[in-house]
Amino acid sequence: ARYKQSLDPTVDEVKKLCTSLRRNAKEERVLFHYNGHGVPRPTVNGEIWNYTQYIPLSIYDLQTWMGSPSIFVYDCSNAGIIVKSFKQFALQREQELEVAAINPNHPLAQMPLPPSMKNCIQLAACEANELLPMNPDLPADLFTSCLTTPIKIALRWFCMQKSAKLVPGVTLDLIEKIPGRLNDRRTPLGELNWIFTAITDTIAWNVLPRDLFQKLFRQDLLVASLFRNFLLAERIMRSYNCTPVSSPRLPPTYMHAMWQAWDLAVDICLSQLPTIIEEGTAFRHSPFFAEQLTAFQVWLTMGVENRNPPEQLPIVLQVLLSQVHRLRALDLLGRFLDLGPWAVSLALSVGIFPYVLKLLQSSARELRPLLVFIWAKILAVDSSCQADLVKDNGHKYFLSVLADPYMPAEHRTMAVFILAVIVNNYNTGQEACLQGNLIAICLEQLSDPHPLLRQWVAICLGRIWHNFDSARWCGVRDSAHEKLYSLLSDPIPEVRCAAVFALGTFVGNSAERTDHSTTIDHNVAMMLAQLINDGSPVVRKELVVALSHLVVQYESNFCTVALQFMEEEKNYAAPSPANTTEAGNVTPVRERDSPAVPRLRSVNSYTNIRTASIARNLNKSLQNLNLSEEGGPVTFSPGNLSASSSASSTLGSPDNDEFLLSFETIDKMRRVSSYSSLNSLIGVSFNSVYTQIWRVLLHLAADPFPEVSDLAMKVLNSIAYKATMNARPQKILDSGSLTQSAPASPTSKGTLIHQAGGSPPIPGVSSSSLTNDVPKPPQAPPSRPPYTPTLGSQAPPHSHQFSRTRKMFDKGPDQMAEDGDETPAHRNFISVTLQTGLCDWSAKYFAQPVMKIPEEHDVESLVRKERDWRFQRNAGVRRQSQRITQRGITRLDDQIFINRNPGVPSVVKFHPFNPCIAVADKDSICFWDWEKGERLDYFYNGNPRYTRITAMEYLNGHDCSLLLTATDDGALRIWKNFADQRNPEMVTAWQGLSDMLPTTRGLARRVSIYLDRSKQGGAGMVVDWEQENGLLMTSGDVRVIRIWDTEREMKVQDIPTGADSCVTSVSCDPQRSLVLAGLGDGSVRVYDRRMAPNDCRVMTYREHGAWVVKAHLQRETDGHIISVSVNGDVRFFDPRLPDSINVLQTVKGLTALDIHPQANLFACGSMNQFIAVYNSSGDVISNIKYYDGFMGQRIGAISCLAFHPYW
Repeated sequence: ARYKQSLDPTVDEVKKLCTSLRRNAKEERVLFHYNGHGVPRPTVNGEIWNYTQYIPLSIYDLQTWMGSPSIFVYDCSNAGIIVKSFKQFALQREQELEVAAINPNHPLAQMPLPPSMKNCIQLAACEANELLPMNPDLPADLFTSCLTTPIKIALRWFCMQKSAKLVPGVTLDLIEKIPGRLNDRRTPLGELNWIFTAITDTIAWNVLPRDLFQKLFRQDLLVASLFRNFLLAERIMRSYNCTPVSSPRLPPTYMHAMWQAWDLAVDICLSQLPTIIEEGTAFRHSPFFAEQLTAFQVWLTMGVENRNPPEQLPIVLQVLLSQVHRLRALDLLGRFLDLGPWAVSLALSVGIFPYVLKLLQSSARELRPLLVFIWAKILAVDSSCQADLVKDNGHKYFLSVLADPYMPAEHRTMAVFILAVIVNNYNTGQEACLQGNLIAICLEQLSDPHPLLRQWVAICLGRIWHNFDSARWCGVRDSAHEKLYSLLSDPIPEVRCAAVFALGTFVGNSAERTDHSTTIDHNVAMMLAQLINDGSPVVRKELVVALSHLVVQYESNFCTVALQFMEEEKNYAAPSPANTTEAGNVTPVRERDSPAVPRLRSVNSYTNIRTASIARNLNKSLQNLNLSEEGGPVTFSPGNLSASSSASSTLGSPDNDEFLLSFETIDKMRRVSSYSSLNSLIGVSFNSVYTQIWRVLLHLAADPFPEVSDLAMKVLNSIAYKATMNARPQKILDSGSLTQSAPASPTSKGTLIHQAGGSPPIPGVSSSSLTNDVPKPPQAPPSRPPYTPTLGSQAPPHSHQFSRTRKMFDKGPDQMAEDGDETPAHRNFISVTLQTGLCDWSAKYFAQPVMKIPEEHDVESLVRKERDWRFQRNAGVRRQSQRITQRGITRLDDQIFINRNPGVPSVVKFHPFNPCIAVADKDSICFWDWEKGERLDYFYNGNPRYTRITAMEYLNGHDCSLLLTATDDGALRIWKNFADQRNPEMVTAWQGLSDMLPTTRGLARRVSIYLDRSKQGGAGMVVDWEQENGLLMTSGDVRVIRIWDTEREMKVQDIPTGADSCVTSVSCDPQRSLVLAGLGDGSVRVYDRRMAPNDCRVMTYREHGAWVVKAHLQRETDGHIISVSVNGDVRFFDPRLPDSINVLQTVKGLTALDIHPQANLFACGSMNQFIAVYNSSGDVISNIKYYDGFMGQRIGAISCLAFHPYW
């Protein structure tokens, strides 16, 4: 700062000086220092005395001349009077301005708006009733000395205290001879100044509110210096009965504990002075910083729960300036930042940024890991400093770290994350990193064994060429897209997702297309299409977004394909029996889908899932129209238009009933479009890329995971709407009768993608995976009205009550637009709203603690205690099971639970360790506590109404249990938080089997009384869970057994069954890697999954002559195979022998069977209304025909039965 003295000036000189300084300073802060030692007391009218002339100078005038922002220092007796007068005049100005704003005739109304005085700072030497100290050993202007020469006056004051007598040989004259310079930290005087700065910063940071600390100590160097010195002035002046005053007022700091550390540092320095001056001995540096770092380290090791922030944090930043302590300080700082986002925010508030930014200029190799870690933590919380990094060439530092093959993968991962933040939506950063050869460096890392590095390399590539054509063509030259293909089959779901993201932005570049770029886009699209049945919903969500980029780029081509698909559906005349009445009309929703029993707790609340299943037919909102001028239904043609308030309903005339096409018709749109008509497309053959991508989007619109289908529906509806508008005759646009029904442009209102918790799933089937919340519904919801898309809701068709319903169009009478006006809104509809939040979610990893011991490993954590309790519970269940088995078999005819299930049971499953049984009907699951006889929960599974649940499994039953449901359309859904007071949540869902082929059972038809015969055409889907390896075996009405790795969320193997019949039962043995399948043709086949798929069938048994109801591979005991057919013949096989070793004949008309995993028991259920329990010798243990009680009724036909896994 530049200072200009004005000694004993006149009022005019003061005015001229102030106005000149304000004019030159512009918007900067100006300092006015009034050193009024000996002048009279300031007046109560707000005047100070102008030195020897004793001319009063009004504070009001001084405010006018100085303007704002300014800082005023008053060093005179009774200085507090000036502070009060200043505030009164400032308030008076505010009031005058308010009056002038109301009254235009006010004189101030015609003048330029004066600056507000609220941004002015005042420092006064004492209160209004206090006089300055008159000690001859002190300077007359003691307050000014504290503000301008703090070290000198602090040492002088220290020597005048009684404690200074403990330091022999130190006099007031000696302290004038302290060697060194204030700005040289290696000298005694410079080190004291450095310590003083650290201590005053620390006191201020610990005492002041955060916003006040930022304003006074971090925004302006002049203000920060004055306020550091003001803290010293308060300490010294109070010892002489003066209380310095500031505006804004500071809390008292003169008794802060850090002043003792300052006294110790002064003591250590002064004690060396005699020998340094007289004998020339070397100066020993103060241990202050090392001790403060130790104190900071102690704070870190003692835990941080519910504790105040560490006092030493500002000192740690000061230590970064010293090469001696820098390495240790960076290490401790990194450990502090790792505590979480709150720690990063604290460090940023104390002023870490300029320190660590300057350190990027260092070439010390040992600092690289620490600086990369610290910057990753900062950018994970605050990414707004990307411009400062590029401006100071900080990106080059991280490029060198990423390119260094000797750096550990963890540090290269952090470096590429930092670079990904730098290039994120920042063109200058993209250009700088492109010039730094970022793309080539990243491509070299794609095959690194560290999965997190692969993930962030892909994300970084996707961000650098996002809307940046130069980077895209650089990637083309380096074959970046082809190198990314390998990541599409990566075992880690997040890596696959990141690769899809990168390829999506690669094809989503908005630059002009050439033939070469179009060919590349097509190749990329077809590679992406292979992920259509990926096991991870996060990958499929990102796939939809990636394909939407392609749709935007080639909009006209997709519009042509959409019109042809819609025309094909219109020409497909044969209606399905399932959705027609006797007169051949489409069945109204209210008649077709009204529940027959009191609805479960999902009717009103599971709108998201059920709407996702209902809404999968794009055609229903674009072709089944009620938009004729007379109000009657019209036949679809490209000239007619449908509007929809959600993806599950169509809007017609208000007086007409609304109809939904059945899901059989949905399948027509997806699978049964005729080749001939599509081949007739002009310029677009059936096998074109656009047609295949459209089919992929249609498939994704029917995805079992609601968020995936939501996204796909947005893309399909947007293009279909655009296509319909383009093909629409002008006369319809001019028709006044369509004002009420015609849709408006797709808008982004209400179309944001909602993610549960904002987070994609963590790999593996675990309770921490991505969830889809299902809120609690009312217990007795009303029947569904005919016009509402939401089930059980009375909302009007265009209600915005439910934010997650897929709004394809917002209806509005005044929103009709010409075709040319629709394009920007349409592009915005797809490209802006379709986001998955993958990158933001992935970045949260770096914001969370990585050094902290996981809760499950912390013996004192609640998670660990709950897990220990479950371990003990499980052990108790197993011990009890062994005791029961050893006691021998009882009759098993004591009824311990009976209740009426809300739906007809189709699958039952005991929880292995909780007294809970899951009962599935066609599309819902009910949970019962069989010990208490209470119903625990009942919720909707989310499968389409033409499908049924055919299998259930408990995953991780020993720990945090998950429930897997399989339906006969090949979909798998996994739930958590079931059977308790919380809402059940869908963890994940995927298409376990595609292209299910329903088969009739013919002579081996299994009889099932309670299941709809028209939908019992095949085996549905059968599964078996291998807990040890996390593998899921799936099969059914297909010709393969598909094995899924739930940890990696991907298919690992397809085993051909080698038969023309469906698979009716599947069982596995993890120890021997064997898979057993029972088939509809009566055969039982054994496969060894370690062998090649075509050679892995090691045994085939053809002794059954009918449909195999159950085939079981014993894991315990002898490892035998047990199988039973509908004819009731039970056969025992040894896998080593070609023929059965035992045959038992049980009941005829067998409909259900289960084999006890622990005991040699099996139970058969018959259509003849009884259950028979046998041992392995064929002896009947029990026959159950009646319910217990005096008036016990005969049991019904058995549709399903199950043993408890242990009891």
